[in-house]
Amino acid sequence: MRLGDEGTLEVLLIHRPRYGDWTFPKGKVKEGERDEDAAVREVLEETGLACKLGRELPSTRYTDAMLRDKTVRYWECEPTSGGFVPNDEVDEIQWLTGVAAAERLTHDHDREVLRALEDAQ
Repeated sequence: MRLGDEGTLEVLLIHRPRYGDWTFPKGKVKEGERDEDAAVREVLEETGLACKLGRELPSTRYTDAMLRDKTVRYWECEPTSGGFVPNDEVDEIQWLTGVAAAERLTHDHDREVLRALEDAQ
């Protein structure tokens, strides 16, 4: 998250061409890796942005297209450096206000995370 030009909170969404969806950066935890470290690594890998973790947001649980149960943990993240370069996993990113992000997000479980972020501000 960041403050936009008008002082409005903006969140970062990624477009994943493999799934054709708009979502928040996320990924899998490597063996022996803490969830917090995985979050920072995944944001960097997917967006090119190094970030500083803030408070934890509510987790989401869902069943993916392969019928696997998934639990995803989220944190507020503030970018500290870096820049986006499109790649095979993420071809586009957008910084959006809450209203625009809610409209763009593909999955309802992501909207729940967005609401929790907005409620805390």
